[in-house]
Amino acid sequence: METTDERAVAVIMVGGPTKGTRFRPLSLNIPKPLISLAGHPMVHHPILACKRIPNLAQIYLIGFYEEREFALYVSSISNELKVPVKYLREDKPHGSAGGMFYFRDLIMEDNPSHIFLLNCDVCCSFPLVEMLEAHNRYGGMGTILVIKVSAESAYQFGELVADPTTNELLHYTEKPETFVSDLINCGVYIFTPGIFKAIEDVSLQRKDGANSRHVSSFESLSSGNSRTLPSNFVRLDQDILSPLAGKKQLYTYETLDFWEQIKTPGMSLKCSGLYLAQFQMTSPYLLANGDGTKSATIVHEVYVHPSAKVHPTAKIGPNVSISANARIGAGVRLMNCIILDGVEIKENAVILFSIIGWRSSIGKWSRIQAEGRYDGKLGITILGEDVIVEDEVVVTSCVVLPNKTLNVSVQEEIIL
Repeated sequence: METTDERAVAVIMVGGPTKGTRFRPLSLNIPKPLISLAGHPMVHHPILACKRIPNLAQIYLIGFYEEREFALYVSSISNELKVPVKYLREDKPHGSAGGMFYFRDLIMEDNPSHIFLLNCDVCCSFPLVEMLEAHNRYGGMGTILVIKVSAESAYQFGELVADPTTNELLHYTEKPETFVSDLINCGVYIFTPGIFKAIEDVSLQRKDGANSRHVSSFESLSSGNSRTLPSNFVRLDQDILSPLAGKKQLYTYETLDFWEQIKTPGMSLKCSGLYLAQFQMTSPYLLANGDGTKSATIVHEVYVHPSAKVHPTAKIGPNVSISANARIGAGVRLMNCIILDGVEIKENAVILFSIIGWRSSIGKWSRIQAEGRYDGKLGITILGEDVIVEDEVVVTSCVVLPNKTLNVSVQEEIIL
């Protein structure tokens, strides 16, 4: 049973610039975790979920972006939530478990009973309070959030087998070549401080093995074999979860709600819609409304930043997020799109299944569109920052790098 003096800390893994390459051109000038989904930075959503954790002492963001890139956001979100949020920069990649171990002294500073570990590029309802209740019932070292997916897609993730009665993790394999289970790892965990001893044991075993074979550090880094990885590089999935499965230390908590990985801009647009739909249940005050009389016509879930200016004759939604200082002109139609800061969309333009980059300008009667295949190449249209699309131009299923001007229609192109 949880006692009132038990404290918790949360760790959110945010990766680094080498990990967000699929998000280009959006990630060329801003870290992937700070790109907007449903009107808030991607990392904002797991941070808000952590705010609900009882007796939360601290939230740590761990990655290898430069500290200056997160300084402003960390300061503002700490003030907003009244919970200390700190960014911790790794000197080099240490792996999903090794990164947490590298900062173990800071993480344990508040003597927490529970450590929540979340991946930043996961989109879900983050049922952290319910997970904690289950974790306390199980009495194990760790609890993993899991979900059932189709057998056809399961191979893309970490597949696992759990006891149907006790929910104990019995078997775990990362991205198997053959089908194992339709139950997958969601990348959200709760651990007791015992996780650090498990990580240390892996590190020591690897160090002893490397010493006996005299493996060089270069060979360690360039090899995919776990026996030759650097001793301080520890992967949570392969090095911790797989070996501890079936030893009554790890358990699962299944979510029946939504879950997606945010690996591409297309998926970020889909996940923005999922978060907007969740706002309808959790934070309806964040959503815009209007019937076209004094304000724009709003269709289903739409977020409009208070500083944005939207003409009353515009029609917006579903799944539209409009960021700060955007200007939406008369007769504009927006559906399934993210409009980033400072964008101007002029009269009677149409935007469908697209992300419009910072300070871009869309001309009168222009059309920016795509098929809406969220996980497909060129499935949505993406304009980088400061792109100008002139009047009466149609852009279909394209990726446009920053600072370009389009004065003719284009289709299915990557414009460098």
